[in-house]
Amino acid sequence: MNISKGTIIRTVLLALALINQILTATGHSIIPISDEQITEFISLGFTIAASVVAWWKNNSFSEAAIKADEYMKGIKE
Repeated sequence: MNISKGTIIRTVLLALALINQILTATGHSIIPISDEQITEFISLGFTIAASVVAWWKNNSFSEAAIKADEYMKGIKE
């Protein structure tokens, strides 16, 4: 069988999510965290994701950088 790593990872994560959902529905808390902590984690996740995307992208603010981007785009075409 030639199963990709991505397929295995997604399957394992889905199984963990389903197990967690079943245990939560039956009143068992696997990870004892409050709603406030969940909100903080989600906010932190969005902040980290936005920071990484903003850092990764080429954000040209100066006139020289914008011209250089146009030049580079012309070369690539």
